[in-house]
Amino acid sequence: MSAILVTGATGTVGSQVTSQLRAAGVPVRAMTRAPGPADGFVAGDLTDPASLPLDDVAAVFLVWPFATAEGAAEAVSAIARRARRVVYLSSAARRPYEREVERLIEGSGLEWTFLRPHVFAANALRWAGQVASGVVREPYGQAAASPVHERDLTRVAVLALTSDGHHGRAYELTGPQSLTRAEQARIIGAAAGIPVRWEDAPPAEARAGLLAAGWDAQAADGALAALAELVTTPGPTTSTIEDVTKTPAATFHDWAREHAAAFASGPSEEALPTQAAASPATEPSHESRRVPLMRAARIHGYGDASVIRQDRIPRPAPGPGEVLIEVAATSFNPSELGLRAGLLRDVLPIALPYTLGWDVSGTVVETGADVSVFRPGDRVFGLVPGAAAEYVTAPADALARAPRSIPLTDAAAIPVAGLTAWQAVFEHARVSPGQRVLINGAGGGIGMFAVQLAKHAGAVVIGTASPRGAAALAAYGADEVIDYTTTPLPGGMDVVLNLAAVPDSTAAVLATLGRVVVTVATPIPGGTHFVSRSDPGQLADLAARIDEGRLTVRIAESHPLEHLADLHRRAESGTLPAGKITIHP
Repeated sequence: MSAILVTGATGTVGSQVTSQLRAAGVPVRAMTRAPGPADGFVAGDLTDPASLPLDDVAAVFLVWPFATAEGAAEAVSAIARRARRVVYLSSAARRPYEREVERLIEGSGLEWTFLRPHVFAANALRWAGQVASGVVREPYGQAAASPVHERDLTRVAVLALTSDGHHGRAYELTGPQSLTRAEQARIIGAAAGIPVRWEDAPPAEARAGLLAAGWDAQAADGALAALAELVTTPGPTTSTIEDVTKTPAATFHDWAREHAAAFASGPSEEALPTQAAASPATEPSHESRRVPLMRAARIHGYGDASVIRQDRIPRPAPGPGEVLIEVAATSFNPSELGLRAGLLRDVLPIALPYTLGWDVSGTVVETGADVSVFRPGDRVFGLVPGAAAEYVTAPADALARAPRSIPLTDAAAIPVAGLTAWQAVFEHARVSPGQRVLINGAGGGIGMFAVQLAKHAGAVVIGTASPRGAAALAAYGADEVIDYTTTPLPGGMDVVLNLAAVPDSTAAVLATLGRVVVTVATPIPGGTHFVSRSDPGQLADLAARIDEGRLTVRIAESHPLEHLADLHRRAESGTLPAGKITIHP
């Protein structure tokens, strides 16, 4: 018998589809991106169609857990080449990416069925903490809908996967009874043995809560508008579940009784991460409801700063040799402008969607197997991709202990800039006492460290900067500061460190001044070009110099994560200050 592939197999719906298929004796491949020890789970990534385990698969239960359809065409095409049937978990809201995935499936030649649930009963889990307190305070208590039990949705999915007669059908799925949000809260309270009172909060209060939880303004406004509409126009009640399964749909009372323990004990890990209002049109993806969520600044495609999005995604778990870090801060690096715009795709390929941020400082909150050097509570920093988020995993051997003498958030300014400066000064330029060293572009983050490290090596340091960066260079110990906007570059140098993108005419001049070491893409004839690498030993040395008072870290600005797109715009317009900028979740 051919197998059925279940994507999103650890999600609320995917896990139940897997269980019901196995209970019926159907061979199942339960797919997840990072299989754990559970029996029968297989690895696969929808963003990498070649990784999908489609050998001898007849049907696929498809959960597309992304907020964009980018990459969906390739995944659907891969499924169509190997399978005969697909059941796609869409939604009644039919967001733009869901419409696009449906369109791709319709044109694929597959037998298809679309499931379009309205409101999940499980959405009420976000009220767990409030129910336990006896008061649910949210707006639009009279917004009415017919919540569907996830088990009923699963029953329809299993029938569509295993039996004929469902091709070309788009099933809108609801529960059997329309209930206001206030009525749902009271039903849950009765099941949990807790008298519950509803308080209508002002929409502005809920909006502020959504924004604080990482929702963008458009999504927050859309959620509240959808709830307001349900006050005047209640969501529909359909008989689809009973029509398809030939058995009655479960009521919300049934669901509340089954989940009473979750409310009696307060918030659980399966609850949504915010008590703010949500709507069918703006719920997180089905796959993300079973694990804690976090905010992350991601790009789903290349482009200008508007492609940077504040997403809610599952919090990662550390694997063997890894630690989970609660991020205190990351920092802004100009090279990420090129990455975001797609200019580095040939030299630095990335998988989309991609979480920005290369520097991290934070606190270890969990360790994976075979980690002995760090434990929860340790303050660490390092060069870790994907750090523009509330949490990030990292190999333990890529990290160092953060300096003790500066705020933990300031330590995020060190890894990329500090390592680049260290390797330029000591490894590539091999600066020695008495040498004259010109540092071009010394007013930036790398320059901050390069000036100080070259002085530690005993060099005479001449730095170029704009007038706004001159004072900082003097504070770092530069022997001479040159305003490159008015003063020619001096000759007679032993070493030239070029840290700035320069025109060809300036590159030609730099090539004549001394032995050149280059940290940027600008080609300079005869220059040594390099890309910095992660080195925890060098990070530890930098931290020690900071704690000894021999190395200064200057933070020009610090901003919350939601301002990252604005920082990119300011960088491209040339209005960022000299020095490092940190970004905190």
